[in-house]
Amino acid sequence: MINFDHSATTPLDRKAADVYETVATTLYGNTNSLHDIGGKASRLLERSRVRLAEQLDVAPHRLYFTASGTESNLLAITQLALGQKERGMHIVMSRGEHPSVDSAVAFLETIGFRVTSIPLQRNGIVDLDALKRAMTDETTVLIVQHANPEIGVIQPIEQLSYLAKQYGAALLVDAVQTFGELDVSDITPYVDALTIASHKIYGPKGVAAAYIRPRVRWSPLFPGLTHESGFRGGTVNVPGIVSFVTASTEALRTRIERQERYKRLRERLLQPLRKTFGERLTVYEHPTEQLPHIIGFGIYPIEGQLLMLRLNEKGYAISTGSACQVGMQVASKAMYALGVSEDRAKEFVRVSFGRDTTEEEIDGLAQAIIDSLRDHTARMPKQEVFHS
Repeated sequence: MINFDHSATTPLDRKAADVYETVATTLYGNTNSLHDIGGKASRLLERSRVRLAEQLDVAPHRLYFTASGTESNLLAITQLALGQKERGMHIVMSRGEHPSVDSAVAFLETIGFRVTSIPLQRNGIVDLDALKRAMTDETTVLIVQHANPEIGVIQPIEQLSYLAKQYGAALLVDAVQTFGELDVSDITPYVDALTIASHKIYGPKGVAAAYIRPRVRWSPLFPGLTHESGFRGGTVNVPGIVSFVTASTEALRTRIERQERYKRLRERLLQPLRKTFGERLTVYEHPTEQLPHIIGFGIYPIEGQLLMLRLNEKGYAISTGSACQVGMQVASKAMYALGVSEDRAKEFVRVSFGRDTTEEEIDGLAQAIIDSLRDHTARMPKQEVFHS
């Protein structure tokens, strides 16, 4: 099976795996223990925190390790909102956010917060005019992804920061899809909170982080916890954290080279699809602000789930959207945010490359997509077949 679903998760890097095993078997102490075994683990944890903070260009003491990108979003959003509630209880978010964001704000609504969601424009950028109209003096948190995981469009964080500051709101950015692919330190001066995850960059699952800027107040959701300065509870996963930082170091070292290669692979896949399907192919992308390794598209008249299953039979793994919502009987979050019609939304699929994706695999996938569509249209009643 050839994996074209790297945006969902990535295989564990060999060096990161070796580091995990070494730490798990030799430096296994609880970081809160007062004996030497715990002290060694604690020192290793703090060195890893400093290293990751340097990669993000943020203050180490405000960088908190968590168990997943979802947990980072849940805790950062709720605790940031609770910390600001004396000033206001209005949250603004883009409509294409990760399902974990929806979950966090749904909880906040149950305790009196008001939430406004903003659509995306057809180019994938959040509708800035609608956003300006939504902001009020009671808005305390603005939530926007750095890049959407389904279509890969990159948001204008500096502009969003300027708008948030006009209303005194804290800007929280989900950078799970961009950390390791872009230089996230370029945007950290403009954000008040940031979330990232390990398993998207060839690190282990079960490890992530959340950053909240110094002097930005957050209030514990669960008072009395001792780990991670009270941000979350539970014994800290030191082996996973060290492995995460090992993977992030490698990802950042090879970032520019990978991005250039992804651009070439993107065009190599899209060129035969455009030539074959013409107007039947819809690619959801931005001309410049785009993660090249993520391609969200639909081809008339085949539903995305069917195309995904046909490609699976041919040995290619793609997706029909974010892995955290697949299985639910709903359209892609990105398609909903873009205002795409229900029929077109059902056609949506996502292809995402990884660092080991080859040109030969790209060519094979392109041909498999073309063959799948030809088989599909050949079985359709003639009156239903689209003629371009």
